[in-house]
This record gives sequence, structure tokens and C-alpha cells, in this order.
Amino acid sequence: MTAGLLTTSLIAATKPKGLMSGPELWFANRGTGFVLLILLTFATMLGVLSTARVSPRLWPRMLSQGLHRNVSLLAVAFLTAHVVTAVLDTFVDIRWWHAFIPFASSYQPLWLGLGTLSLDLMLAITLTSVLRHRMSHTPWRAIHITAYGAWALGLVHGLQLGTDAASVWGGAINYGCIAVVLLAVLARVGILVRPKVVTT
Repeated sequence: MTAGLLTTSLIAATKPKGLMSGPELWFANRGTGFVLLILLTFATMLGVLSTARVSPRLWPRMLSQGLHRNVSLLAVAFLTAHVVTAVLDTFVDIRWWHAFIPFASSYQPLWLGLGTLSLDLMLAITLTSVLRHRMSHTPWRAIHITAYGAWALGLVHGLQLGTDAASVWGGAINYGCIAVVLLAVLARVGILVRPKVVTT
């Protein structure tokens, strides 16, 4: 994220002002927001499945964990792009610190603040994942489980601020992501409560 902030400052100093207030950044922000939601949904689903005792013949746990890690890293890249385009776009007044301090912006403080909380949680999850080998399992897991909250906060942020959330295709993506996570959670709960077969 430090690289993202540096990129924001450099672009703001060198790009023509017309680009800052034109539709390009707006389209980029909308696009990165939807892609980010899809990636976070996929990462959340894989995280749920990787903790469930699914038969290795059906879905190897190592495959879920590897995909989960790679998708999460890709989500961080799109999160950075989403924040940078929002800060650079001069159509609304969003400063770089609004991305990290919840409810500090005068523009839609509640809904933007929920997105900020989601970002802060994702930063904590990313940093603790990088430092996992230096942490005990209990605090790492306690922080990592907040990924559910980060996903939910990001979803509400997009539903309330996204200009395409009310469209047919936007609604299909948003509610499709909700369905995917709910199905993954239900599948995991079903696996956990499934009675064990006793062989004699």
C-alpha cells in the first residue's frame, strides 16, 4: 500500500488535471471495485473450503490453500488500484488519508467509512499473513477470521456507493457473490455437523 500511495502522489503531480476529473478514473474505479469484490468472494469461499474436511479426492486441501493465497494477493493489487483511482479522481473530494481513517471524509462518510474499515481489516490480515511464521496460531487465526467482516463491509460499501449496484448486471454480481459465500458457509457447516459413519 505504501507503493500505492507513492504512485498516487507521483501521478497527481504529473498528470494533466483534465484526466483527474474525466471519466477514465471513474470507469477504472468502478471496474476495479467489481473485480475486487469477485476476487474477495472467491478468496473467502476458498478460505471456508480450505478449513473444511473435504475429501481430498473431491477437492485437495492444498489446492484450496494455494488458490486462496494467490487470489488474495491479486485482490490486494486490485484494492490498491481501487484506492488510487478513488483518491486521484477529483469529481469527489476523497483524500489519501480517508482510505485509512474511517468516517473522516465529508463525502458519504458512513458508506465510505465502511469501505475504509474493510481496507484496514484487509491490511491487518495481509500483514499478519506475511508474518505468520513469527506468530502463534491463535492470534493469527483471530485476525484472519475478520476476513468475513472485511468482505461484508466491502460488499455494503459497494452496494451503497456503487453507481452500478442498482443495475441488473451489478445486482447479479453483488447478490451472486452473497450466494457463493453463503453456499460455502452452509457446505462447511454441513460437513462439520454431518454424523460420522461408524464402521464395524
